[in-house]
Amino acid sequence: MSVQPNERWVEEAWGKVIAKIDQTSRTIGAGFPHVSKEGKYDCTEPNGWTSGFWPGLLWLVYRDTNNEELKRLAEECESKMDVCIDEYTKLHHDVGFMWSLTSVANYKLTGSDESKLRALKVAAWLASRFNIRGNYIRAWNDSNWKSENGNAGWAIIDCMMNLSLLFWASEEIRDPRFKHIAMEHANTVLREFVREDGSVYHIVQFDPETGERVGALGGQGFAPESAWARGAAWALYGLALCYKYTQDDKYLQGSKKVAHFFLANLPEDLVPYWDFRLTTQEGAPRDSSAAAIAASGLLLLEELLPAEEGRLYGTSARRILRSMAEQYAIWDASDEAILPHGTGHWPANKNIDVGLIYGDYYFVEALAKLRGQTELFW
Repeated sequence: MSVQPNERWVEEAWGKVIAKIDQTSRTIGAGFPHVSKEGKYDCTEPNGWTSGFWPGLLWLVYRDTNNEELKRLAEECESKMDVCIDEYTKLHHDVGFMWSLTSVANYKLTGSDESKLRALKVAAWLASRFNIRGNYIRAWNDSNWKSENGNAGWAIIDCMMNLSLLFWASEEIRDPRFKHIAMEHANTVLREFVREDGSVYHIVQFDPETGERVGALGGQGFAPESAWARGAAWALYGLALCYKYTQDDKYLQGSKKVAHFFLANLPEDLVPYWDFRLTTQEGAPRDSSAAAIAASGLLLLEELLPAEEGRLYGTSARRILRSMAEQYAIWDASDEAILPHGTGHWPANKNIDVGLIYGDYYFVEALAKLRGQTELFW
């Protein structure tokens, strides 16, 4: 995948990314930003699900520039996250987000044995959350998201992006057990989460004792039967990663089905409203993070498919990314975030129309892919 002559905007955007991260690294340092409000990113605890995205951003830029200060900050973030492994009880299903972009990234770029060990430990933790009756990886702990009857039977679409940690671990230790768990969870997602039209559920409930499906919850979507935009993006990208690791065609077809739904429901500027099935779009916020995630997933589909078919997805990704680079991105110092207009959790009235660190990460990851840096930390 190379930059085409008519994609000068990619190089221009990448130059702005380098300048922006050089600037924000001086203010964010080795912190764990999540949400940008009034121009400044907050600082969260290292056990939050978003803690890997800032160091992941640093690694993306370091890979291109060899800026040692960015490497130092990324490694400091990674070291700070050791407390999460030691505390154990605060870990959850999103450890793939956290350690793929820190420890796996470090290991792939520097060969760090210490980082490899961290990632393998966490992969074992993630595998331990697998429910063999329902063939799903449990999402949150009760302390993360309380519910009246507990959430031991809850699985969520976001976890598709965590499965790559299990696939990576299986390859590293030459043992298929982690891969088998990842595939069984992905099979459950294809069967229970992805609807016939390519939209997806956010939360599916199972009886944790019998494994039987109980029902679905709206979660961060508008309603149980709606179509949360970021959920579709997680499914699109996560299923494509499953195909990349396994070459099992059903994952490729699932990713393509979700991709077609996502693309068919985009507004004119190609940045989706936060849910595709709102009762009205008037005044509804967008979710730039969903667009960035989907665009990076579409570029992976382009890479995985024969050239003629893949071009459909790659062209769509480029159009989405260019729209965001030229109409959404904040390149100056007025905001530490790169992408504004993200929606975190609309039903909870939380983090609406803000910059989100994961939106920034996927946007930069996708730009890096367009420049030929296709090796993934996932």
